This record gives sequence, C-alpha cells and structure tokens, in this order.
Amino acid sequence: MRRRKVLGGGVAALGIGMPPHVTLAQEVVWPSRPVTVLVPYSPGGASDLVARAIAQRMQVALGKAVVAENRPGANGEIASRFLARSAPDGHTFLVGAIGVFAINPALRPNLGYDPQRDFTPITLAVTSPNVLVVNPRAVEATDLAGVIAWLKREAGRTSYATSGIGSSHHLTMELFKQITGTDPTHVPYAGGGAAVTDLLAGAVQLAFLDLGIVAGQIADGRLKAIVVTSAERDPLLPAVPTAREAGLPEIVATSWQGIAGPASMPEATLQRVHRAVVGALQEPDVVGNLRRAGLTVVANEPAEFAAFQATEIARWKAVVQRAGIRAE
Repeated sequence: MRRRKVLGGGVAALGIGMPPHVTLAQEVVWPSRPVTVLVPYSPGGASDLVARAIAQRMQVALGKAVVAENRPGANGEIASRFLARSAPDGHTFLVGAIGVFAINPALRPNLGYDPQRDFTPITLAVTSPNVLVVNPRAVEATDLAGVIAWLKREAGRTSYATSGIGSSHHLTMELFKQITGTDPTHVPYAGGGAAVTDLLAGAVQLAFLDLGIVAGQIADGRLKAIVVTSAERDPLLPAVPTAREAGLPEIVATSWQGIAGPASMPEATLQRVHRAVVGALQEPDVVGNLRRAGLTVVANEPAEFAAFQATEIARWKAVVQRAGIRAE
C-alpha cells in the first residue's frame, strides 16, 4: 500500500499542488532513474548514517535504486561543488553537516560554491550535541577539570581530531582552547569516521565529536565522555554533564545534518523529493536507530531549514572572525 500511494496515487494522493506550467506527465516521472544521495565525507560519520538510512527507505518506497555515494574532501567542498553542477531534477541531493551549509562560507573566501545560492534546501534532517571525548588509555582524566590540567601538563605533546577544518568539531575545540588556555594540535580528517578510528588507535588523544558517531564507543568504554555541548544533558548520556554545568557556559553548540538539492529545483519536484526524504526519516525504526546513535530527527519544511541555515551562517561567521580562523 505504501508503494502504491507514492508511485500510483499521483500528485493528488501525495497532497502536493502543481504550478500551472507543470503537467501531470512531467510530475510523475520522478524518479525516472537511480537517485544519488551524496555524502561529502568518508564512511562512518553522522552524514553517512543519515544518508544510508534515507537511501534504504526511499528505495523501498519508490521502487527505484537510491544509492548513497561518499565524495569526501575539503570539508565537503568537493561533493558540494558536484551538487551545484548537477541537474535540478531531484535525482541528486546531498546530506551534509554544518560545515557544508553554514561554516565553509566564513572560513573559505574563495569557496567554490555558495550554500544558499547554489543549493535548494530540502530539510534539516537531524541534530546532535557535540561531546568532548578522550582516549582513556592516553588521557589520565575523568572530568573536565582533569582534562584541562592534563592538557596544560602535557603542553606541546597533545593533539585533537576533527572531521575537517571548519567543522563544528574544529570550531568548538578552538573555542575551548581560547577559554581554557590550552593548545592541543589540530589534526583534521576527511570525516568523523576517520577521526574516530585514529582517536581509538591513540594517534590523537581527544576530540569534540557529535554524539551520533561516538555513542557506541562511549557505551563500550573505548572512549570516555567528559561533557556534552547541548543546553541540557542528553538522554543517551544522563551522567555526563553539559559544558555549562562543568564551568564553560560559553560552549553551547550542536552538530546537525541538512539535506539539499541543486539550485532551481522546480517546486513540484522539490515537494516530491521532500515528501520522500521526510517519509524515510520519520519511519519509526529509522527514528529509533538514529536516536540510539545520538541523532534526533527534525525533518522540517524547506522554508524552515532555509531560515535556520541563514541564522547558523551568521552565527558561525561571527565565531570564525573573532577567532581569526583561516582555512589551511
């Protein structure tokens, strides 16, 4: 019945109005070929988790191949430029993090894409708090005061991982460094999954990473959670204090994953893609699986995501300018 509603019920069944210039024949051809869900990072991170959950559910619902494709590099710029050059026909869209949608413009003056001009917002998919985690074999500390003391004691011999230059992980740690007077060396990776791998191996000792990609490692004891950056404690880590509770009220931030297509997507196509993407995100098992991974499903309207994105761009531009951060 679900597939018949999407494929056989037409526009009326979906409750989507069409502009006068769009015919029924034009509307029902989507998808007419395989759909590509771009992931601008390496496998294993939050964007990858969300993209694969969406792709699997959409493929079942639509009866067409939906493939998640990883195109990592330059904090998402490689995949973003590819998206900007893609046809706005609904067959290519991207699941990316805050860096792609809100931080890169402030960090890179010669950025090869504009996330507002070159993208069509589809939905804010999920949010997740960042969490300060340490490798417990390398860091002899169990709370924030201990971590700060360890960083000062080991000055010049510590390093932290991020999912890329200009990611929320990077900016959160840079803010932490300024406030605490510590200076671990930044080691950027092409995605959260790669960062976690080296953190577990001890190549780096600590990181601010979104809960969605470290929840499992925290649960099995391979990583130690010190604080979360959300305004309130996270239900997955009820014993872990917020940064505000631990004495750093300036550090309140979340990671998030947004979904966008190329600019100039026809409204009718956008609405069909939005309906399919949000339907996949709101499947009860998808909501539950993502929540267990530390991700909270939002799945809002395109206009709501656009407004949120504009606010985040302004916020992180101010942070980058105050910190004097530049792309390396």
